[in-house]
Amino acid sequence: MNNTYTDLVQQTFDFPQHDFDVKDNYLRFNGVDIKRLIDKYGTPFKLTYLPKIGDQVAKAKKMFNDAIKKHRYDGNYYYCYCTKSSHFSFIVEETLKQNVHIETSFAYDIEIIKQLYKRRKITKDTFVICNGFKTKAYTKNISQLINSGFKNVIPVLDNKNEFEDYKKSIRAKDPVKIGIRIASEEEPTFDFYTSRLGIRIRDVLEFYVDKIKGNNRFQLKMLHFFMNKGIKDDIYYWSELNKVVNLYCQLKKICPELDGLNIGGGFPIKHSLAFDYDYNYMVNEIISNIRNVCKKNKVPVPDIYTEFGSFTVGESGAVIYSVLDEKMQNDREIWYMIDSSFITTLPDTWGIGEKFLLLPINKWDKEYQEVHLGGLTCDSHDFYTSEEHINAVFLPKLEKDKKTEPLYIGFFHTGAYQDQLAGYGGIKHCMIPSPKHVVIERNKDGELEDWLYAKEQTPQSMLKILGYIR
Repeated sequence: MNNTYTDLVQQTFDFPQHDFDVKDNYLRFNGVDIKRLIDKYGTPFKLTYLPKIGDQVAKAKKMFNDAIKKHRYDGNYYYCYCTKSSHFSFIVEETLKQNVHIETSFAYDIEIIKQLYKRRKITKDTFVICNGFKTKAYTKNISQLINSGFKNVIPVLDNKNEFEDYKKSIRAKDPVKIGIRIASEEEPTFDFYTSRLGIRIRDVLEFYVDKIKGNNRFQLKMLHFFMNKGIKDDIYYWSELNKVVNLYCQLKKICPELDGLNIGGGFPIKHSLAFDYDYNYMVNEIISNIRNVCKKNKVPVPDIYTEFGSFTVGESGAVIYSVLDEKMQNDREIWYMIDSSFITTLPDTWGIGEKFLLLPINKWDKEYQEVHLGGLTCDSHDFYTSEEHINAVFLPKLEKDKKTEPLYIGFFHTGAYQDQLAGYGGIKHCMIPSPKHVVIERNKDGELEDWLYAKEQTPQSMLKILGYIR
């Protein structure tokens, strides 16, 4: 019987895959020699592979533009990057190299927009879609951006009162573009029936007629739609999409300025070697559905906007750990203890039970066993015990000889939200430090280069925040 880790993977999945392969029993990620990075930087560390971002943007643009051509769809496609998925400058600037636009979520995002403009990464013609429930500081910053000459800032109204803030504070000469977010219905298994974000769909038409129609200072240019569960091929998604497109058609007949439909984000990313999602099918169905509803209602089709966050940056990230030791706590459960914490480095594994793609970096020629992974904090929930495709974790067995190379493991496609949720560089549970952050990019000659964005967090930095060092 074949029982090495290589045998397990090859018997279970189609492997190697375009982003993962094994050379000399060491895993490579998009062709990157991870063992070389371990030898250079030590573990734990976070890894960002920047070329993947451009690949993802190009993939989405091609799919939407091909579908537009195939279905003779008389509208344009605009790719917007959802900044809240990762605010790091090297991430945002890499996305902007792909000729994309920006979506914001909070007042401080506008400060990022100003810095990007100063650094000539965007122009005043770049679309800036402003989402979220707006605080007074947020509406004030949006208004200042518009007043300073940004032509394509589109505040998306999350509630009816928000519009009053813009009426008071915006002083632009030309009509200001605005959008309306529609509160979507969620699937029955979700914690609530209707999204807390947006305006009730039955109130939108009346609100437009009473508050926006006839106001020469503002133009309704966009309807925004997003379901928490993302873009899935099921009756709930298609039903909600059709509701929104039908509302667009009703509004278009009395609001000729309306020409945009924002379908938000929601494309899933690969969290298992068994991942199977037909992106092309979904894009073609979206374009076809919108076109057919508009044709039936005899109105021009809208331009399509997306706000992909996880899809843009998720598959560019990884976190690399060492297994420090093995613990046998009873007759059945084997624990591998890592040199960091899941709570502090991959908070989604703890907060929402997210499963990331887990693979060993070395020892692919060794026997495997079922294990549980434990983090360093004292919290009983600091563990990882199952993968997306199976209710278990299998990894190579550890060797008893302490002089042998440790087992290194990697969690992949972790590039979205984890640093934001963990509070990068701040105070962590049990004072576990933020790990090193290594960035990989292509130089002018097309060769891969790595550089250290951040060192491991020091105890002094934490003590200063806590007031022990002044």
